[in-house]
Amino acid sequence: MNTGDLTLNFNESVIFKLRSLFSKCGYSQYKMNKFEEYDLYAKNKDFLISDSIITFTDTNGKLLALKPDVTLSIIKNSKDDINYTQKVYYNENVYRISKGSQGFKEIMQVGLECIGKIDNYSISEVLTLACKSLKAISSECVLDISPLKIITDVFEALSIPSYSQHDILKYISEKNIHELSALCSELELSNENADVLKTFVTTSGTPDDVISSLNKQLKGVIDLNSIKELSDIIDALDEDIKNMIRIDFSVVSDTHYYNNIVFKGFINGVPTSVLTGGQYDKLLNKMKRKSGAIGFAVYLDVLDRLGNNDCNFDVDMVLVYSDNDDIKSINKAVSYYTEKGLSVFASSSIPKEIKYRDIIKLSDCEVDFNA
Repeated sequence: MNTGDLTLNFNESVIFKLRSLFSKCGYSQYKMNKFEEYDLYAKNKDFLISDSIITFTDTNGKLLALKPDVTLSIIKNSKDDINYTQKVYYNENVYRISKGSQGFKEIMQVGLECIGKIDNYSISEVLTLACKSLKAISSECVLDISPLKIITDVFEALSIPSYSQHDILKYISEKNIHELSALCSELELSNENADVLKTFVTTSGTPDDVISSLNKQLKGVIDLNSIKELSDIIDALDEDIKNMIRIDFSVVSDTHYYNNIVFKGFINGVPTSVLTGGQYDKLLNKMKRKSGAIGFAVYLDVLDRLGNNDCNFDVDMVLVYSDNDDIKSINKAVSYYTEKGLSVFASSSIPKEIKYRDIIKLSDCEVDFNA
């Protein structure tokens, strides 16, 4: 019996690992109320995963909402200081419609926010923690990043009208080169400039390959500073973290909120992203703040799709003892396995009313508790 692979609950184990990871890097835990004034979310609905919000009227007549998001609450209650970096993490319940469901759910969300002075180190640190967060969930994982600043630099260089930028981002996210080509014709872009925009559909892969390709394809179009900044951030990462990263421009977000690197994390066995994040200085600007910010969230409701989620079991193991076994030995065995983080049901017979993940006889334990 391999007890090292057993956990009390898969999601609880992930939360514990992430809290430990974040706190070791100097992030302090942030606690918040279950609700905020509805106006905070109403003004930033496009920033939310879902615009469906549970509301109620307080005794003083104010319209409140059960929080569908954590980031907005943290920004609202943080200091606006461009010379100081506030680093916080959270594990909080949010209330929204879960992916693939039709009704509201209470969802545990874990993540971190870095607010204030955001420099290249801050970005590299957050990318590193995002990769390590994925690894804490599964060894088979990848972080897809999109340097949104490069796209917006090209928009400016090609004088792409603002009303067309949203559609272009949509076609890039869909990797829809046919519709992108049609829009380029509609905008009367030259073939050369149209090819520049198509670069964001056709170019993806390892950081080294993509950065090399971008330097060649965008030379003379933009000043390449944004590409160099991306290269500096990537080069500063540890090799094992760098190997987890792919650059894929289809990972795009609303340019009204995000201004630089945006990213999504994927693990084998789950068809959608389990982690999303990015640099969202524009959101803070919209909220009349001078600070910058970058962060990410891990969506634990998505992890329910993993085959190794053990929430269907009442206990990890049943420990079966005989009438001849010493009570002291049984107590030692229960303490031994519970200290390893397992839930144990000790009984002289196999229980019929509970679901268990594994069963072991006291006489077959890896340790001799009678010694």
